[in-house]
Amino acid sequence: MDAEELKRRYAAGERYFPGVNLIAAKLIAAYLPGINLWGADLSAANLAKAKLWGADLSRANLANANLTKANLCGVKLHEANLRGAKLNLAKLYGADLSGAYYDESTKFSRGFDPQSKNMQKF
Repeated sequence: MDAEELKRRYAAGERYFPGVNLIAAKLIAAYLPGINLWGADLSAANLAKAKLWGADLSRANLANANLTKANLCGVKLHEANLRGAKLNLAKLYGADLSGAYYDESTKFSRGFDPQSKNMQKF
């Protein structure tokens, strides 16, 4: 599946896409609130400015993904791989980041404390 097919199917009312392969997908400013991408591979995907509030990205691979200025309010990121991800200026209010993995190259907004969100550093 590619980014265009995902957006088409979402627009048609589908919300459940667990385990989908979207490596390096271009989803800039995509409007996908409430989508279920549990366990999806979004490594190196560009989700800058995406609207994903209420989505389920638990156990998703977001390694090296660009989530700059994405709306991730209320998003489930439980045990997601955020190593090398760019989360600068992302809205994370109410997001579940428990058990999510990050590393030295993960970029957070100034003042964000991953340990206070029960994230795991690797």
